[in-house]
Amino acid sequence: MVCTIQIYEKPKLDNPVLIEGLPGIGFVANIAALHLIHELKAKLFAEIFSDSFQDLAVTTETGSVRSPINELYYYKANNDKRDLIIWYGNTQALTTFGQYELCGRVLDIAKELGCQYIITLGGFKKDEVKTPPEIYCAASDPETLNEALSLGAKMMVGQIFGVAGLLIGLGKLRGFRGLSLLVETLGTYPDANATKYALEALNKFLNMNIDLSRLNAAAEKTEKILESFGLIRVGEEKKKEEQKFRWFV
Repeated sequence: MVCTIQIYEKPKLDNPVLIEGLPGIGFVANIAALHLIHELKAKLFAEIFSDSFQDLAVTTETGSVRSPINELYYYKANNDKRDLIIWYGNTQALTTFGQYELCGRVLDIAKELGCQYIITLGGFKKDEVKTPPEIYCAASDPETLNEALSLGAKMMVGQIFGVAGLLIGLGKLRGFRGLSLLVETLGTYPDANATKYALEALNKFLNMNIDLSRLNAAAEKTEKILESFGLIRVGEEKKKEEQKFRWFV
């Protein structure tokens, strides 16, 4: 199978922004993407399956089976707002080859839909978190970096593992501009507080007005999904369990 994409609709979008929201440190991007999907009533248009995803399935209360999956949603904006492509999923790929292939295939679709801009979100693990938490950024080019710094973010120095970093680098090679916004987090349970600051920065950057009052609901749903796939554990075993998976930033 390698990486298979089932496309249900090819939406007509106007210069959309691709927002990445896969599991990572603190599950910041995951919560943010789920919240955006619910608040904007974004529509599912593609599902992605890969043999680099986890080799398991989870049964639900109704007896159905849920496999590791990535999904693409679209949002058609009104007035002067930006159209969005939202990349959501319950897993990243677990191999280096799988990560590169996954990012490449999503970039193919994004380019076909007229996208030229990428935003990845994530958590930046710290042993102590300030109040409010600091936001760090990295970008594909100096102009985009200055735009991110204008949000009050600090320049990220170091490495960004996983899709949050890889997508920006690969996108640059293919003519996309992009930035990564990383919020300080202890990196333990799904961090709704860090996600709140990530979405506030996104609101400001995209000139949107996403309601954040129901953010905790997205965090709770994210926790249940991740627990069902064994991606987080309650108690002392959780941190050890997370290390088995490549949820870096």
